[in-house]
Amino acid sequence: MIKVSVMYPYTEGARFDHAYYRDKHMPLLKARMGDACRSYTIDKGLAGGAPGMPPTYVGMCHVFCDSADAFQAAFGPHAKEILGDIKNYTDIAPVMQISEVVVG
Repeated sequence: MIKVSVMYPYTEGARFDHAYYRDKHMPLLKARMGDACRSYTIDKGLAGGAPGMPPTYVGMCHVFCDSADAFQAAFGPHAKEILGDIKNYTDIAPVMQISEVVVG
């Protein structure tokens, strides 16, 4: 099992529409990827590690798939549409990481 994490770094004054991300963008991703997307989670950043500090990431998602190949096969054909939707909820450039899930 792998996890694809897409993280949006906190930037003062940046725009991030959490409702759109939750209600439109991630359901779009799931619909296009179909069963290759086993599940996903969405996180909304609240605070940093020290009192009064902003979150490291304003938002992030984690998409779970059987393998990196399964993710690429399902995401690739729809990448233009999915990535094109980013402008509808944020002006932050996302950071992506693919990880192996060691403990689930």
